[in-house]
Amino acid sequence: MANQAAVSFLNNLARAAFGLGLGATALNSSLYTVDGGQRAVLFDRFRGVIDETVGEGTHFLIPWLQKPFIFDIRTRPHTFSSISGTKDLQMVNLTLRVLSRPDVSHLPKIFQTLGLEYDEKVLPSIGNEVLKAVVAQFNADQLLTERPHVSAMVRESLIRRAQDFNLVLDDVAITHLSYGAEFSKAVEQKQVAQQEAERSKFVVAKAEQERRAPPLSGRRERASRQTTLAKTPNVAYLPNGNNMLLGLNPALG
Repeated sequence: MANQAAVSFLNNLARAAFGLGLGATALNSSLYTVDGGQRAVLFDRFRGVIDETVGEGTHFLIPWLQKPFIFDIRTRPHTFSSISGTKDLQMVNLTLRVLSRPDVSHLPKIFQTLGLEYDEKVLPSIGNEVLKAVVAQFNADQLLTERPHVSAMVRESLIRRAQDFNLVLDDVAITHLSYGAEFSKAVEQKQVAQQEAERSKFVVAKAEQERRAPPLSGRRERASRQTTLAKTPNVAYLPNGNNMLLGLNPALG
């Protein structure tokens, strides 16, 4: 009798534990947490993607019927490179750095059209598209002399393009710009030629200045010679313009 009571008690305890376990599992599956810097999009098997975005905190859902998808909405950096052709048909290597984040109010639409990896699908594509379009408007040397203007054009164009995909760009910058070996060599040769031209111009200007300047050295030589002759006791001289008359002094002969 006692054994039957003990067995019955253990069975009841097991059932209670099993029920509590099921209840805990059901409760756990009915809760999800959205951390700081995140938002959730809820998918319902009957209604599809729900339009309202879920904010931070712990929330309830209907198990099996609903499933949350968590988005990181903080600004994140992305870097990608592009080889683009200039107006004068030179190939340029550019690296672009972008700080982006999703437009929170459009997260359900982003999820429907692009999924969770929206930025990796969109940014390299539109970045390459914008770089090629902007670089094609400039000659290769203009990319160096007008780099701030080029960067501004890339930034404005890329921000507008990203808005089509509900992405917000907080910063866009060209971090690297380089040319092919052939163009780099041509630029170097051009710089050397410019330096040589400047040097030649300086030499010509100096020679012209010396030609126009008074012959100070010749005047100094004549003045020194006159002083020497004046101190000579048996020589008399008389300056006459550019000529000098010399002769013996009879009184000292």
